[in-house]
Amino acid sequence: MGYPPAVMRRRTVVAVAALIAAFALAGLPVPAGSRTPSTDRTLDQAAFTSVTIPANAEALSAPGLSVVDLRSAGHVTADDTFLEPGKVPDGPTSRPRVIQPGSPSGSDWKAPKSKLTGFATFYDNGTTAMRLPRGTVVRICGKGGCIQRTVTDYGPQKPSRIVDMYRPDFFKICGCPSWSGTTKVTVSVY
Repeated sequence: MGYPPAVMRRRTVVAVAALIAAFALAGLPVPAGSRTPSTDRTLDQAAFTSVTIPANAEALSAPGLSVVDLRSAGHVTADDTFLEPGKVPDGPTSRPRVIQPGSPSGSDWKAPKSKLTGFATFYDNGTTAMRLPRGTVVRICGKGGCIQRTVTDYGPQKPSRIVDMYRPDFFKICGCPSWSGTTKVTVSVY
């Protein structure tokens, strides 16, 4: 009577796994070096020679040679000038002044689909929350300026407020002191 096929498969899997493990262990590198620490030994003082190196260039010169004779061919002095190979490029040496015309008031933004006016609050969730579908692009304007954001969350909970903003965004458009909690804004929906 033989074993059922499931038991045979398990035995085969175990045998193959054991064989793989044996080959993996045989392929590991042998540790290098000694297995015991080296013994401390003292160094012989006579093996070292004391060398004194002078600090000035004149003391480094060999007998009969001056310091100028010992300099390399690429020695640079304070009087040397450097010239780049090639010729001076033709053309302007300065940038031309460009006069950029200003845009008339209101023409730099496309016309919004709708506008909302109400109060904004802040919270530290890192999102812009409105009762609009996610992905809606809005421009939020307050006393401190305007910012463009994409709606990423649904809110605010209180019906008297139209937008919950990330704290840095809130104080960027608020134009109010840091203790303020709400500010009046106009939201343009695009």
